[in-house]
Amino acid sequence: MTYAEFFSEIKGKFMAADVSDIHEHLAYQFNITGEASGIFYVEVRDGKIFVEPYEYFDRDVLFIGSADTFMKIAENKLDPVLAFTLQKLKFEGNVEKALRLKELIDSRK
Repeated sequence: MTYAEFFSEIKGKFMAADVSDIHEHLAYQFNITGEASGIFYVEVRDGKIFVEPYEYFDRDVLFIGSADTFMKIAENKLDPVLAFTLQKLKFEGNVEKALRLKELIDSRK
């Protein structure tokens, strides 16, 4: 899988999230390692979600992992906390906002 294919698929999964009841600002950057390596960000602002293939310098959380790990998390096949516990996912930044990733994924329509 190429980065472009991965990003297109993962963007669709995140864009399906219902963030209308999230009123705080959330900014996640995802650094993909290995196959399909690249960077993208997910930002929730004013009840809207934005997913772009760029670096986000004012992020709350930086997640680092493989494309496979991120896809399993986005498909709700792998809990982000379990992925961290299994050392398949690393993060830097605000722990409370990192834990909200699961809420974001679970909010898909």
